[in-house]
Amino acid sequence: MHLSIPTKNGAPDSLRAPEMLLLPEWLLLPDGPVREHAVVVSGGKFHAVGPAAEVAAAHPGLHARRLPGRLMMPGFVDAHHHLTQSFGKALAFGEPSEIYRRIWVPMEHCLDERMLALSSKLAAWEALRGGFTTVCDAGTRSPGSVSAIAAACHEVGLRCVLGLICNDLADGQPQRPRDAVMAAADAHLARWASDALVRPSLAISVPEAAADGTLHAVAALCREAGAMFQTHINEHLASVERSLVQRRLRPLELLAQVGALGPQTLLAHASLVTPGELNLLRDSGAAVSYNPVASQWKGNAVAPALQMSALGIRLGLGTDGTRSDAFRLMDAAEAAQRLSYGLAAGDSSCGGGALWLALATAGSAQAAGLGERVGRIAPGHYADFLLVDLDVPEMLPSWDLSWELVRLANRSQIEAVFVAGDLRLWQGWPLDWDGAALMAEAAEAARAVVAQAPIQKIHGASPAADWATLLPAAQEVRP
Repeated sequence: MHLSIPTKNGAPDSLRAPEMLLLPEWLLLPDGPVREHAVVVSGGKFHAVGPAAEVAAAHPGLHARRLPGRLMMPGFVDAHHHLTQSFGKALAFGEPSEIYRRIWVPMEHCLDERMLALSSKLAAWEALRGGFTTVCDAGTRSPGSVSAIAAACHEVGLRCVLGLICNDLADGQPQRPRDAVMAAADAHLARWASDALVRPSLAISVPEAAADGTLHAVAALCREAGAMFQTHINEHLASVERSLVQRRLRPLELLAQVGALGPQTLLAHASLVTPGELNLLRDSGAAVSYNPVASQWKGNAVAPALQMSALGIRLGLGTDGTRSDAFRLMDAAEAAQRLSYGLAAGDSSCGGGALWLALATAGSAQAAGLGERVGRIAPGHYADFLLVDLDVPEMLPSWDLSWELVRLANRSQIEAVFVAGDLRLWQGWPLDWDGAALMAEAAEAARAVVAQAPIQKIHGASPAADWATLLPAAQEVRP
């Protein structure tokens, strides 16, 4: 089946109205997927949600747009991203841990204002293509202004929790006066306080990159302003051991001691945690971004996400800028838990499909401090949603849609992406700007940046000359 609505230049005009009554075949609600339901989108928000007959009767002036074979679901929320690292994604493949020291920091330091905008716009488009309508950006080490990142998000139409890095130490030595750090933090929070798409946040790269007093002050400022305080925590063994040597505390313990753990705190990774640290997370109300693809690609461990969820720790899913594909992220999240913990315990479901759907949408929204605005299809929430084509061989026959979305669905099924009720992408492509031109410009810029940056790779590129050498010689079988 195909959408039975008129199109112009490949984009459906009837899905670009300021007020719409939509009747998808399936609707993903907070309690799970349902049929025979309708949604009214008006003023950039969900105005009404309920049984189709009731909603249609209450809005006789709206023409119903039927969407056969389609699932309407909330947009995914990426609880941990690095929008300014898109130029170097593939450089991290096969590398040992702490690649930020050898790849990301050198590369980001070479991003001027134009390069910052280009890399962010490319990453924002990738995020939308992968089904993410909101990302939580952890800040950039580029000397350029984060205004370039915000501008890129506005151009693409991506909602963003935008971090400003507030480090004041480098390799344990003072780098910036705390007064200057806090002044910049105040200005950042004020600059984006009322923006339609960008919500400000403050970040410290890792706890070792700030003095105790700065950690406390930045977290306290976020608490007072209703903003999120972001930091990478307990991701790599080397970082945990440095903290023990320098501060006599593990990173998470350090945050607790200086008063930087609280409901305003969003911790990326938390993959190397002790039972005591799990209790600290639970009791503080802090949130964790579980980043399974990052663990697969360059981490030292997989966070005990199922145990965190069972303890009531606020939990979301993040890409860490690895691969902006929400369906593959959910699959990785479930698979990593099953391989790391489920097999040994005889747990064959590892939370079930519904858990990972919830964590990738509403859970991630709560972790990012946006739980009252995004992550659900509910009246009053922003109309950030996807139309997903279910009329494909991969999804038939259907017995349990929640599980199927986690293990079988893929990015190619995302037909339309909406943010604040506006159709931002149709079949993966933007409607109001030139995606092909961006790709060409970004590719050229990336080559220049990577050539300039003092990047240190441990492993070379994959061999291309003779693939046959990678396999054992074939043995002829004779009767």
